[in-house]
Amino acid sequence: MLPIAVDAMGGDFAPSQIVAGALQAAELGIPIVLVGPEGLEGIGDLDLIVASEVIEMGDDPASGVRRKKDSTLVRAAEAVRDGKASAMISAGNTGATMASALLRMGRIKNVNRPAIATPIPVPGGRPTVLLDAGANAEVQAEWLVQFAIMGSVYSHHRYGVENPRVGLLSIGEEPGKGDTLRKEAYELLLNATGINFIGNVEGRDVMSDNVDVVVTDGFTGNVVLKTLEGGMKTLIKALMAAFAAKEEYKPHADALFPALLPLYESVDPESTGGAILLGVDGVCIISHGSSSARAMVNGIKVASDMVQCGIVEEIRRAINGA
Repeated sequence: MLPIAVDAMGGDFAPSQIVAGALQAAELGIPIVLVGPEGLEGIGDLDLIVASEVIEMGDDPASGVRRKKDSTLVRAAEAVRDGKASAMISAGNTGATMASALLRMGRIKNVNRPAIATPIPVPGGRPTVLLDAGANAEVQAEWLVQFAIMGSVYSHHRYGVENPRVGLLSIGEEPGKGDTLRKEAYELLLNATGINFIGNVEGRDVMSDNVDVVVTDGFTGNVVLKTLEGGMKTLIKALMAAFAAKEEYKPHADALFPALLPLYESVDPESTGGAILLGVDGVCIISHGSSSARAMVNGIKVASDMVQCGIVEEIRRAINGA
């Protein structure tokens, strides 16, 4: 397999945590090439694609990609395009990561818009695939059908779901609920072939085993994602504070921790390995901005798995009916 191109300069803890994660992934046998400045320290025997610029978190994504042609993100996407890397991964500017992948790799033929597919943890079960999680703030109804197709392919190949159940995120389960977009999309999804459409789902279903793939516009999807992340962090913080509130609680807390740790692991965003940009002509993994070395290892594993299962070709066939 060609190496995974890792943006060494993307993320809040770059380059130290990114390089550390890349080194750990390499120890697992995954081929890695880092993309970063000349003389990048601590990279060991890893290969380096030299890039002299960085698109910062505060930079405008489109103009950043246009202006900084020697940025780590642009060079990583070009490495995939030119057959020097099999995938790219970054914890940097999400919009710029998308723009780099789209402008350098291009879209899969007949894909209207790429979408970010994010795994949403389901305690005790398989994650739910939510898309779009932020690539397209406004969408057309027919795009949601393509999101459903791509999300189904991803759910099948990443989580082994044989016939993924697809739900349309709305404000009620009944077919007539929702705005004009949701009503139009419902009819298109209902009549689409190759999709196991189960109807409307609500926000409470996203973290349940009632559905495998949830489709929505990128604005709504990103709000759902950030709300769930914030809610879980608040709940965990409150739980830890309750355990420490009184000394007599400590023995009970110690007894509960072995049962709670696996639950925490299942909802920890660093365990998911990041989101994937579906619809571009290459594998592009978008990791959380606060990714640690552990998160990068998990993200690189996802990239490797998706390359090996041929996710791009599978989506190409599904979209084009071949």
